Amino acid sequence: MTTTPTSLIHTVAQRVDHAHSQLKKAATPPYQTALEYNFGLSQRHGMNVYLKHEHMQHTGSFKYRGALNRILSLDDASKKKGVITASSGNHGMACAMAAQESGVPLTVFVPENASPLKVKKIQAMGAEVIHAPGDCLVAELAASDKANTEGMTYISPYNDNIVMAGQGTIGLEIFNQLPAVDAVLIAVGGGGLIGGTGAWLKAHNPHVEVIGCWPENAPAMAKCLEAGKVIEVEESETLSDGTAGGVEPGAVTFDVCQAVIDKKVFVSENAIAQSLHDAIFEERMIIEGAAAVPLAALSQCESHLAGKNVAVVICGRNIAAPVLKTIVNRDTLA
Repeated sequence: MTTTPTSLIHTVAQRVDHAHSQLKKAATPPYQTALEYNFGLSQRHGMNVYLKHEHMQHTGSFKYRGALNRILSLDDASKKKGVITASSGNHGMACAMAAQESGVPLTVFVPENASPLKVKKIQAMGAEVIHAPGDCLVAELAASDKANTEGMTYISPYNDNIVMAGQGTIGLEIFNQLPAVDAVLIAVGGGGLIGGTGAWLKAHNPHVEVIGCWPENAPAMAKCLEAGKVIEVEESETLSDGTAGGVEPGAVTFDVCQAVIDKKVFVSENAIAQSLHDAIFEERMIIEGAAAVPLAALSQCESHLAGKNVAVVICGRNIAAPVLKTIVNRDTLA
């Protein structure tokens, strides 16, 4: 039987509810991050803007929710064997903390150009780090091969229903904090964050508008959605490195994104840089490029969101120091 978009949305929402109940039992559960009304952005864009501060989550991004939910879902035998992932950034740090707090051995494959600082943080939380001889894709393939060979659990950053459910607890929190929410803006990479969050919101209020936000330079999932299937998409360098990269064939997030995303917005590198700059100098808030993408998208939504209650997910703060320095030292952009 073919699954309808509505039934898929409700299935994902049920998984999110289960994740919420499981995560609350953890020794170190995710924070319920603040949903803060922002006067300046509201005045500038003519809508009521609320910022969901996931950059203040454990390890500096929303990723801890999904990683912890996945590890908590394992049976005792799987926990004893250990888990494997591939990441040089937020997902790796989130898995490291989740594994440490659950007493589960973790191996993280990182690309050869991984940030030494992030590698150090991952190792500090007790994970074994293995450098793969190549880029992120090489690291992912090596991690997957080792998981299959040794019977260990591989934790994908997005291509996993349990991970997506953990990320979706953000939607539950937004709704509880702002029941009258009209729209939510979320940066999109592999689709786990917008898939889980959007599904829970849609299941409880189908009228909530879910707006996916991409850098013009890295629109992989958007192009896949437009094509109606997962395709290879050529991308360029972007400040939103956290959302960059292709979509895995057969990704479980694809159909969910098709079902929940109402509008797509694409922003320039200049607009992302300006939003990073404004966050620092107007809000005294350090965020990463991916978190600036939905902030940059607000200007393109002013007409149809005028006067509405709009939540913007600030997904992380782990910006590379050289990038931060460049943003701080640049003149205000046009």
